[in-house]
Order: sequence, then structure tokens, then C-alpha cells
Amino acid sequence: MGTCVSAVQHLRRMRGGSQSHLLRASDGAHYVTKFMNNPQHVRVLANEMLATNLGLRLGLPMPRVEVIDVSDRLIENTDDLRVEVAGASIPCSSGRQLASLYAGGMVEASICDYLPDDELGDVVNIQDFARVLVLDKWTCNSDGRQAIFKHEASRSRRYTAVFIDQGFCFNAGAWNFPDAPLRGAYARQRVYENVTAWESFEPALTRAEQMDLGTLLAIRSPGTGGVVRIRRKWDESSDRDVISKTP
Repeated sequence: MGTCVSAVQHLRRMRGGSQSHLLRASDGAHYVTKFMNNPQHVRVLANEMLATNLGLRLGLPMPRVEVIDVSDRLIENTDDLRVEVAGASIPCSSGRQLASLYAGGMVEASICDYLPDDELGDVVNIQDFARVLVLDKWTCNSDGRQAIFKHEASRSRRYTAVFIDQGFCFNAGAWNFPDAPLRGAYARQRVYENVTAWESFEPALTRAEQMDLGTLLAIRSPGTGGVVRIRRKWDESSDRDVISKTP
């Protein structure tokens, strides 16, 4: 992650408990944006950024994450830039929010969030479901594993899985590691049918085991603009909490 991008246009609301919005940014890309005043917890922004960057270091197919600056003017002039909290509709918070690069094209048919069991065999990287379980267990993802499926070509029956929504890693807003063996798994057991040994989790498992503190700190505070400074606004506690609590 480098310097943050700026939101220039609201495109639409997205589904999901965090009530994210799809925004076009100053770099021309489209981002699924979670806001600090989302109804889940402000910490899901920090969770998404850290866990996604960990996942990318493990070689997992995930959209990159950025910090996006959303201006007061854009919010004031966009009626749909709102979240529903405790029965009330309120404007999304302005300032720096969490943005995940939109994995699909602007044509909705290019992605889907569900495949029946008989089509899961058409997912070219189905082995990555075992590998992402390494991340989900390591970071205590308290949600079921979320994935979308992209068509490889407009007329192809083949799909590529992309893993999204790491906001409930580190047990969402709790930032602890309860013993919950079934959490973090994908709902369709078909994706795990070829898991036969520890080798099924490679190379993600070895990469996680060999990741040292220096690498973790580099992920936590990359480049200029750093996650550290931003994340202090995403929670009242120390930016070192997630790192220090990781087993």
C-alpha cells in the first residue's frame, strides 16, 4: 500500500453486513469501500487491511487493499452514501476509509458469489480453499470463508476463486483468539474433498510458519502513509494490538 487514493464517484451499494459501497477512485479503479461507522465495528477496517496483506504474502488470490479518502462534499452530494445503524439511516463517515479493489468488471455476469456443487469442479484454483484456511485459522476468522468466482473468459465455463472480506479475522471487533474449530471454513465441503495431507495446505502453510516479526511489521506499516497512522483512527487502542496478540 502506498499513498491513499481519493473517491471521485459513488457507483452503488454492495451487499453484506458491513454495508460497503462501490466507489470510483482517483486512480481510475473501482473499490469496495468499508466505512468507519459501519454497523459491524470500526476494527473490521484494520482487520481487512492486515489480514488481506497477510493473505497476499501467503500467495492467496485476494484483491489488494488501499486507504481511500472520501470527502465531505462527495457524501453531502450523494444520497445513497449512507449506512443503517440501530434503525437509523446516517451518512457514511468522511475521511480515510478501507478500500478493496473490486474483483469484478462492471458487467455483473462476470462474477458470481455462489456455484452449485457440480460447478465447483470448474474452479481452476479450487486447491486455494485449503490454502486460505491457513490464513483463516492463523488469524481466527470468526466468519465463514467468503469467496467470489470470476469467469476466466466471457464464454468460458471455467472460474477463478477470489477470496474477499477478511473483516472478521482476529475475531472481528473483539481482537482475541477463541477456540472455534469450525469457524473460517467455506460452507461447501466440496472444495475440501481433495485435502488428504499437510501438503494440501502448501505453500501457504510453510510461508506462514516462516514469516518472521520483521515481515509482519513491514506488512503492518508499509511505505509512506503507513497503516499505523491510519489505523489509530480505526480504533482507540494501540496499533500494535493485533500483532502482539497473534499467536
